[in-house]
Amino acid sequence: MKLVEAFNRVYTKFKLNFYKHAFMNFGDREATLSTVESFCMEVIYAMDKPTVNEFAKFIDVSSPNAAYKVNCLIKKGYINRVQSTKDKREFHLEVTEKYLKYYNMGYDYVKTVMARMERVLSKEDVETLKRILKTMSDEMYEVPYYKDPDMN
Repeated sequence: MKLVEAFNRVYTKFKLNFYKHAFMNFGDREATLSTVESFCMEVIYAMDKPTVNEFAKFIDVSSPNAAYKVNCLIKKGYINRVQSTKDKREFHLEVTEKYLKYYNMGYDYVKTVMARMERVLSKEDVETLKRILKTMSDEMYEVPYYKDPDMN
């Protein structure tokens, strides 16, 4: 199997697990997210408290279009607009606890798989895997507005 195929299998399984949990009780959940809203939320969360303008630039839409999407997400209770302490004219988008519960449906699976990996792999292999994942992250294109935790 080629490296790209092996990676794609892992990536696809993570995505499918997330989608499976996202659709569980879909009709019973209040104020569910549409597909586009889910993608917007993932971007906002990954960008770590962007401004509406930063969010608009990243997804390449007009500021009014981004503001509309943001207002819908605020009404549904998934994000808050928080005033900057440095510049009172600026507001940042912050995910709410409601979103974190939604997000953690997929992230819990990542933690489970990584815990299993640590159980079945030797310490040396775990360190090698960490090094490979870091190298992989380093080799990816730089993402505008993404604040890499390793860089802080």
